[in-house]
Amino acid sequence: MILETKRLILRPWEESDAGECFRYAKDPRVSPIAGWPVHTDIEYTRRVIREILIAPETYAIVLKETALPVGSVGLHHNDLAEKDDEAELGYWLGVPYWGRGIVPEAAEEVIRHAFDDLGLARVWCGYYEGNERSRRVQEKLGFIYQRTAEAVPVPQMGETRRGYVSLMTKEDWLSRSREK
Repeated sequence: MILETKRLILRPWEESDAGECFRYAKDPRVSPIAGWPVHTDIEYTRRVIREILIAPETYAIVLKETALPVGSVGLHHNDLAEKDDEAELGYWLGVPYWGRGIVPEAAEEVIRHAFDDLGLARVWCGYYEGNERSRRVQEKLGFIYQRTAEAVPVPQMGETRRGYVSLMTKEDWLSRSREK
C-alpha cells in the first residue's frame, strides 16, 4: 500500500533503500533515543530493512521533492497493542529533517489509515525518557497520556528505561478531525 500527503509518499521499504536509510540510522542522535543501536555499516542496514522494516504497515517516509526516504513510520502489533483492533505507532526521522513537521504529517496519514481503512479502535504510542521530540510529536497529534512505565526492556540496547505511554482512540481522532 502507498499513502500520500501534501509533501510525502509513504511506501513500503525496499532493500535498495539501504544507502539512504544508513545515512540517517548511523547518526547517534537518531537510533539510541528510539531504542535501537546505531547502524555501523550498510550490510547491517540491509538486514534491518529485510528483517524489520519490510513489514506490513511499515512505511518509508519519502519526500516528494527528492523521491528519497528520510525516515520511517508504521503501525505495529506488539508491546502496547495487545488486541486485534489496536496498533502501536512508531516513527523515526533523519536529523536534517527534524523540526519541519514531517513526522506529524506522516503520522497523521498513518493514523487516518488505521482508523478509516483498517478499522482499528485504538492507536498507542510511546517514547523513552529524554526523547522530548517524540513527546511533542505525540502531543501535536492529539495522543492522550495514559501512564509511565518503569524499567521497560529495550532488548536491542540490552537495557531498561522509563517509558511514557499515550493513546488515541477512534473517537478522539474523529473529534479532532471535526475540529480541523
